Amino acid sequence: MPFLSDTILRVKPSATIAVTNMAAEMKAAGKDVIGLGAGEPDFDTPQNIKDAAKAAIDAGRTKYTAVDGIPELKKAICAKFARENGLTYTPQQVSVGTGGKQILYNALMATLNPGDEVIIPAPYWVSYPDMVLLAGGTPVAIEARLETDFKITAEQLESAITPNTKWFIFNSPSNPTGAGYSRSELKALTDVLMRHPHVWIMSDDMYEHLVFDDFEFVTPAQVEPGLYDRTLTCNGVSKAYAMTGWRIGYAAGPVALIKAMATIQSQSTSNPSSISQYAALEALNGPQDFLGPFREAFQRRRNLVVDMLNAAPGITCPKPEGAFYVYPDISGCIGKTSAGGTRIDNDEVFAKALLAETGVAVVFGSAFGLSPNFRVSYATSDAALTEACTRIQTFCAGLT
Repeated sequence: MPFLSDTILRVKPSATIAVTNMAAEMKAAGKDVIGLGAGEPDFDTPQNIKDAAKAAIDAGRTKYTAVDGIPELKKAICAKFARENGLTYTPQQVSVGTGGKQILYNALMATLNPGDEVIIPAPYWVSYPDMVLLAGGTPVAIEARLETDFKITAEQLESAITPNTKWFIFNSPSNPTGAGYSRSELKALTDVLMRHPHVWIMSDDMYEHLVFDDFEFVTPAQVEPGLYDRTLTCNGVSKAYAMTGWRIGYAAGPVALIKAMATIQSQSTSNPSSISQYAALEALNGPQDFLGPFREAFQRRRNLVVDMLNAAPGITCPKPEGAFYVYPDISGCIGKTSAGGTRIDNDEVFAKALLAETGVAVVFGSAFGLSPNFRVSYATSDAALTEACTRIQTFCAGLT
């Protein structure tokens, strides 16, 4: 349409939301659909957090707040970073936004100019490159393939950096792969970044608490204190606290950057929901004992899904360190024809045929920048996962 801007024409809608909507439409039409597309815990928000929100309503805390967060919540975020990450911040270094996505978007909008490059390991969360494009920058993808457990190497990062590089976006554990970088793996990357003082680091730590086995979570400014002054450490309550719909994300970084992000937010959404902020305050300051059972459930589901997908012909599924996703490789399925007569030319065709023929909704790998793969979110019941993986096994067994 002629009145649309060039900016909007550079980006595309979220593929994960598109798959979720497609599955919902099929369910509404009476189809038997199992949705494995949404990155959303199936657990309810813990009761103490809900009670805090109700108390905030009853206390009349329903007015505008400071643009980028109430002082109490900023103080709690500082305490969280000190307690869990060994990072010292003041409230002036903290920004609270309407979800983690707004935090990332504000930072990119506040810093990117035409020609600025942003390095993004692929596979990546679908929104990273499009947010860079919206902000006028140029996304530069580095492929992290199955052979390296979906992690980039120091050599890859070094070769991708140019004089135009403004940001390096780092996400561990990763959406969509669940891959987590060990301390030594991350140190190799931070050593590279120390040699390039013009590159800033945006660390998306949203899945920090969802790590399995004996994996130790670390974040870049924690591993390399020399990067503290050019790192934006981002997090939120959405995933670990089962608060996706409450829409609270936060970040800490240099004061000048935080002020610039507040300026962007002041002219877009203004403050996040006051009630959600008081709920997030309780999430960070209140009991954390539910995190263990949440983690145990996700680890059990990870093991179930990895085992069942690896039993499907043509699929290779590594076991990730965290989050609640797996990213199986379907190289062995490409070029074959499904029982319903569809030739599987790529992972998008695979995902669409899988949904049409079995009612299992997954997100195709090309949306995340690496093919041929698909993403499964195992943030749903064991029974649903077992049935879905059985259908995937049957679908793959029927490929000829």
